[in-house]
Amino acid sequence: MYIKRTLEVTIGNISNQFPVMLLTGPRQVGKTTLLRHLRGEDRRYVTLDDLTARALANEDPALFLHTYPPPVLIDEVQYAPNLLPYIKINVDASTHPGAFWLTGSQQFQMMKGVSESLAGRVAVVNLLGLSRRELEREGHTSVPFLPTSARAGRGGVPNIDALYTLIWTGGFPALHAGPARDRTLFYSSYLQTYLQRDVRDLAQVGDQQVFVRFVRACAARTAQLLNLSELARDVDVSVKTAKAWLSILEASFQVALVQPYHSNVTKRLVKTPKLYFLDTGLCSYLTQWTSPETLAAGAMAGPLFETYVFAEILKSWWHNMRFPNLYYYRDKNSKEIDFLFEQDQTLYPVEVKRSASPRREWVRIFSVLNALGKNTGHGAVVCMCNELTRLGHRVDAVPAAWI
Repeated sequence: MYIKRTLEVTIGNISNQFPVMLLTGPRQVGKTTLLRHLRGEDRRYVTLDDLTARALANEDPALFLHTYPPPVLIDEVQYAPNLLPYIKINVDASTHPGAFWLTGSQQFQMMKGVSESLAGRVAVVNLLGLSRRELEREGHTSVPFLPTSARAGRGGVPNIDALYTLIWTGGFPALHAGPARDRTLFYSSYLQTYLQRDVRDLAQVGDQQVFVRFVRACAARTAQLLNLSELARDVDVSVKTAKAWLSILEASFQVALVQPYHSNVTKRLVKTPKLYFLDTGLCSYLTQWTSPETLAAGAMAGPLFETYVFAEILKSWWHNMRFPNLYYYRDKNSKEIDFLFEQDQTLYPVEVKRSASPRREWVRIFSVLNALGKNTGHGAVVCMCNELTRLGHRVDAVPAAWI
């Protein structure tokens, strides 16, 4: 069963403007399914998971493109870096838009090759797992989230049990519309595939079991300030190794780092990023929560709810081909705001609260932004309430289901 993705309209627009489109994202989030659904009858399809096709693409790129001429969809293009300069030659010889659709699951070598060979010719699009709106068949109504857009949004009102079932399950399409029915088996297989493909290709990880411990340690720290020294100590690796392994997780779209907001006006802000997993189901699996009920009642209930909100916010932007200026705020007096958007010289604060009863005292922390000397726009507190509630002057409590 195919689930409509928000990116469909954007992909159509891109193909009318750019000769090359690269769709990136984690493994098994539906990149190939999406593009094969949209490609039409005239666009050929080839995957570089096929070792014969991969060898041809690397050893004789010109013959590969003669065998698979545009318009073509090339899957897992990171396996053939030698192909990119030949795509450039082909594109420069013809200005036909939409000639090449590419997919990839890594950012390191692939993005370096893309930036060197296809600069100005390629649109890079990021796809994550299914958003709540896509699961509710509301993907066509999705807009990039800002507190100012919350009042225009309308979504479902899942109860807490339903919300934590979604958090525990995650957004991988196979768990919602595909053959996967056993969530634990799916994530066990996903982790093994991830280790054998992305980790092996991106870096020389001597002991995969130690790397798995590192990934689990990162999952336990989702929605927290990143302390590399502590993380390295807990896994018994060097800080240098921890930093390199964290880069692998970022490059393969498993985690994202949110940087602290900084300004020339103030020097009282910490410089440590916050760590977030990009799929709450994988994070729940790695931290060994065996059911939505135990997760909702456990120590990770708050951090995983905040992680869910972050991922939904990011999907609302990425799936509309937009990229937010998104930070968090924390000063040395431990005054913290979970998320801070900056747009048009205006700051939009967002707090996340795991509560269904909005309270006005939640927004008092927003006053710390007055010292930054910038305009402060509409604010929001994303929580488990059932309807949008005004909490103060230009601040709303927003249901998590409205993101």
